[in-house]
Amino acid sequence: MLDILRARLAQKHRTFKYPKGPLPALPDMFQGRPVINGPCPDKCDICLSACPVNAIGRRKDGGVTIDTGRCLFCGACSGACPHKSIVFTRNHQLAAARREDLVIAEGSQKSADAVSVMAKKYFSRSLKLRQVSAGGCNACEADVNVLGTPAWDMGRFGIQFVASPRHADGLLVTGPVTANMALALQKTYEALPEPRVVIACGSCAISGGPFADHPEANNGAGSLLPVDLYIPGCPPHPLTALDGLLRFLGRTAPGFGEDS
Repeated sequence: MLDILRARLAQKHRTFKYPKGPLPALPDMFQGRPVINGPCPDKCDICLSACPVNAIGRRKDGGVTIDTGRCLFCGACSGACPHKSIVFTRNHQLAAARREDLVIAEGSQKSADAVSVMAKKYFSRSLKLRQVSAGGCNACEADVNVLGTPAWDMGRFGIQFVASPRHADGLLVTGPVTANMALALQKTYEALPEPRVVIACGSCAISGGPFADHPEANNGAGSLLPVDLYIPGCPPHPLTALDGLLRFLGRTAPGFGEDS
């Protein structure tokens, strides 16, 4: 015990100042909210062919869209585009309260709204979540787990993971919801007291990701449960997840390009 106390004193205070201070440093490889600098030529479908999960589509008017709820943020479309029309920015604010807001079209610059009236009313000061890994690869779980470390410390916002759904206000679901996990996820949801919320974290939980339309997997949590918050990414960066949770609860979360 004394050794632990000495170590903590030696390490001092390491929690990020975010959201009252600068944003935590993002890795050089980080790819955030994509921007489409169109218009694209009508017969050019190179980006559509390059996308491994069919996240890119064309509207009836010929414009290109990117579904960030399906996107793996691999950058294949951006690298393949000969016109440099698709650019992945450093904007970490990807979460949205509505599924349709995850689809980015030409000229879509503003981050989507993530606030929930119900979540803000009941859980703005305390949100307990039960995490369910519904067939994920563990990448989303690993990065969400980071939020509990001393540096991120989401407990300072009253957000914590709990062991029992009876003690939780909501579910945080990762993975595409495999056939073997569908019943377990449904039972866990039904064990939550009302009011309750559901958060789909990661491409798999939002749309099925690379497993979409597979016969042994559902296309994410939304196919079984009412989802209140979508956090895109493969996996979502911890800053993206924390930003989404804070905005979901109506808490302060600096926007892209702001220090505080």
